[in-house]
Amino acid sequence: SDIVEALGTNLSLFFKEEKAEQVVFTKDDFFVDEQDNAIIHWIVPNAQKNDMEPILLELHSKGKSHEITPHEGEEFAYVIAGKIDLVIEGETHTLSKGETFYIQGSKEHVLTNPYQQTAKVIWVCTPPIF
Repeated sequence: SDIVEALGTNLSLFFKEEKAEQVVFTKDDFFVDEQDNAIIHWIVPNAQKNDMEPILLELHSKGKSHEITPHEGEEFAYVIAGKIDLVIEGETHTLSKGETFYIQGSKEHVLTNPYQQTAKVIWVCTPPIF
């Protein structure tokens, strides 16, 4: 500990990992999963280690997201193009471009696109579930 004191630090700081957290993510960092009726863009890679997990979901016409089973946590989404239906246990809420939803994760739900245009949604969950 004399060496650590001589360096003007303490043990916890001395052994602290110095790896800088990535702050900015570009398209080169994104992970894209192209499915039959949707494209999921993980816009913050490895978000499972974070408290929030944001994705960009592109729902093709007649497409739908995975059904989200009840979970502890919350979700927020912002529709940036097209229209979607948020279906919570059979109850449908329609959202158009520029509209948002904020829900508790305690009820089963799914996003669908019964409309003609591809919809794009920024969808953020806490904790990560995608």
